[in-house]
Amino acid sequence: MNNLHQKVRTFFQAYENRFTRALQGDNALEGTVDDIEGTVNAFAEHFIEASPSGVIAGKNDEAFRRMIPRGNEFYRNIGTCEMKIHNLAITELDARHVMATVQWDSRYEKKNGTLITVSFQVIYLLQHRKNELKIFAYITGDEQSVLAEAGLIQEGRSVI
Repeated sequence: MNNLHQKVRTFFQAYENRFTRALQGDNALEGTVDDIEGTVNAFAEHFIEASPSGVIAGKNDEAFRRMIPRGNEFYRNIGTCEMKIHNLAITELDARHVMATVQWDSRYEKKNGTLITVSFQVIYLLQHRKNELKIFAYITGDEQSVLAEAGLIQEGRSVI
């Protein structure tokens, strides 16, 4: 495994750990449940999200910072207990760019106490610059429909 592959693996392990702490409300390691700085530092100055809802250009600014705890709270409120990387496939695009395909296994506790697992894939595009990896784009499936089908949200409710 080359050095860049190891950096990508370490990057996503930290990403998974941040999400786990946010879901569990464990603030001992980073000083805040949501580890806003860690999440902000994972993204480039500008980034793109592509999903069935469309393509959205985002900016890593104060509005993004405010969205991080709101997003984590949403996931806690729908019963998300755990988000684990099941598989990570890394493709080097060139000397500075990597595509990481992450197969996530997410576990939820429904309001009636039933535990369910939902698997989904996200494709991330990262740039390696100044010895750091930054997400500059990600591609997701129809998360809203999957959550609605699982009975975790009502159809038509925004994910965040």
